[in-house]
Amino acid sequence: MAKEDFKAFVKSHPHLISYVKKGEMTWQGFYEIYDLYGDDTKAWDPYLKDDKKDVKPNNIDIMGYLKNIDLDAVQESINSIQRVLGVVSDLTIGSAASNNNESYEARPIYQHLDD
Repeated sequence: MAKEDFKAFVKSHPHLISYVKKGEMTWQGFYEIYDLYGDDTKAWDPYLKDDKKDVKPNNIDIMGYLKNIDLDAVQESINSIQRVLGVVSDLTIGSAASNNNESYEARPIYQHLDD
């Protein structure tokens, strides 16, 4: 069996990658099984039984997600965030203004406390 055939077999069964990532099997082990038994055998049953369960569609249904969004709840959240930001900005502007009213004059470095 050629290496290209094995690569095509792995591409058709991407679930095998998870066994290698988890450390449950090595690529060498998979290649030896493929070299000895080929791709049509019961030797692959323990590894390919979950292959059909884990297949995920590549296309994402964006319109389905958008239909399920509650726009009123999103608007409420945005309004709440704007109110919080308004309060925080008022507090920071107010504290900055109060700090500007108090004048602090640093004493010269060469002057001692008891002078």
